[in-house]
Amino acid sequence: MKRSFECAMVVVAAVVLAGMVSLPAPAQDPGQGSSGRKAELNSQPLPPGGPAPRLADGHPDFSGVWYPGTTGTFDFINSPPAQRQFDPKLTPEERPSFQPWAAAKIKAMTPTDLELGKASVNCIPRGVPGIFVNNPYPIQLVQTPGQLVQLVELLNNFRVIPTDGRKHEQDPDPTFNGDAVGHWEKDTLVIDVIALDERSWNNMTGWFHSDQEHVIERISRPSMNYLIYQVTVEDPKVLTKPWTSVPHKWSLNHGKLAEYYCTDNQEVPQYQLLKQEEDGKKSK
Repeated sequence: MKRSFECAMVVVAAVVLAGMVSLPAPAQDPGQGSSGRKAELNSQPLPPGGPAPRLADGHPDFSGVWYPGTTGTFDFINSPPAQRQFDPKLTPEERPSFQPWAAAKIKAMTPTDLELGKASVNCIPRGVPGIFVNNPYPIQLVQTPGQLVQLVELLNNFRVIPTDGRKHEQDPDPTFNGDAVGHWEKDTLVIDVIALDERSWNNMTGWFHSDQEHVIERISRPSMNYLIYQVTVEDPKVLTKPWTSVPHKWSLNHGKLAEYYCTDNQEVPQYQLLKQEEDGKKSK
């Protein structure tokens, strides 16, 4: 069974937090993902690299392979998603303002509940905005006038976003990446996303969402080597007010995406068994 280093870390973290029996861990070299990608630690930040390229229509060209952080490499330990997941003290963002019922639901989640709700445990896509903010693996953007294609190494996911200012489809079916339409505000691409599958979470610590979630993504390329991603989440059923992330930096790499598949995942039945044991103890 091949799984990512991220999944292995999640299992370890859950067991430590729960103080319970150990779960079988994947036999895998630490720092190596299911695709064989190895982490490059202590890399130096990239220089700006000059002005961003532009398409014939004058808009910035986002095309390229991008890694979270500033090193242009796969640096899992130092990537912002990993830092936020395993060391909340490093999170510079304002916490989401949950409605009382939602805050109580999240607070009541046990470590096992949290693991059972995670995309990494269930082999499902991160969704939006998790495709950016909960993803320590590279993405590739392919841009043409009127369209942006996002290829994601994690689970070999993808999405196609029209950027010509069109409106949403009428009554779109919910999907992990939602119904996304984009328009330009000067050099920033604004992507409006609705119809998001409720199985995805907005972070790794229980931030679930409703069928009314509305996500606004903003992408810019201030220089050749850097991409900036910022997102606002609106959810009138779960939040008391909209939440906006800090700007997330992604850096350019001239390699290619690797294959990453989540297959034969045994974590779900393991955690379900653990959950049954927890529930049994509560009922006594």
